[in-house]
Amino acid sequence: MTLENSFEIDPMEDKTPLLRALGERIRSLRARKGITRKKLASLAGISERHMANLELGTGNATILVLHQVAQALTCSLAELIGDVTTSSPEWLMIRELLENRSEKDLHKVRLRLIELFGADKNPGSRLSRIALIGLRGAGKSTLGRMLADRLGYPFIELSHEIEQTTGCSINEIHSLYGPVAYRRYERRALEETIQLYPEVVIATPGGLVSEAATYNNLLEHCLTVWLQATPREHMDRVIAQGDFRPMSGSKEAMQDLKLILEGRVAFYSKADVHLDTSLQPLEETMEALFAKVQAARQSAEVLN
Repeated sequence: MTLENSFEIDPMEDKTPLLRALGERIRSLRARKGITRKKLASLAGISERHMANLELGTGNATILVLHQVAQALTCSLAELIGDVTTSSPEWLMIRELLENRSEKDLHKVRLRLIELFGADKNPGSRLSRIALIGLRGAGKSTLGRMLADRLGYPFIELSHEIEQTTGCSINEIHSLYGPVAYRRYERRALEETIQLYPEVVIATPGGLVSEAATYNNLLEHCLTVWLQATPREHMDRVIAQGDFRPMSGSKEAMQDLKLILEGRVAFYSKADVHLDTSLQPLEETMEALFAKVQAARQSAEVLN
């Protein structure tokens, strides 16, 4: 081999695993539909050469081109790119059954799946674990302690458990290890708390609901309460606690807070109990929280 030849790049080695996997999925979907490469290229409105490069894993297509290919194959963009629901025929068929169902129907399906596959075989045990969810400043810590005292339960603040486990503050975990590591510690702290405490009140971090696996675990093992407040109320309470970081962005910070709340409302709303903490004094809010929790527990016991 000459020196020049030794530095030649093998085209097969230039393909990334992502592009190679994409090409394999396009070929597989095309074969399943019984469409030739030439026909697929025509339906997608791209050249046959570009389609060949895509299937070989050497063509780096734009999102719009992939959208056109997905339409030509009469599949979703997710199926073309390859999310978990494309990993087997059963997944695809289940997804088809759930597609275009209402939120109410999907909620029923999720509850039935928990009954079928849930690890907690005693549905009554979740009623003795009360988990408070919501943004910072909703009153989770203050009301959580008061509720725990009223019920005679231990009170656990999940963020403190994470800090004790790691030996770092929450900010340090994010700075040193990143959000992925933080969510992993968060999931582990919740799992350990559920395992250790059959009766407990838990104050959860505001972003816990953004991780589906962790949130599913919480909903399965705990009676959940969403403590709500207006964005301004959230901001004012956090600042009153001595944390002036939210003011660093001024108007931008308030807008970010509103966007975060809007993005999480659909997840927070899956809680068993909803309570607005900005309508009345603390003691009255506590009485309303206790009454709602007791009513939810009684209602669940009747159903069980």
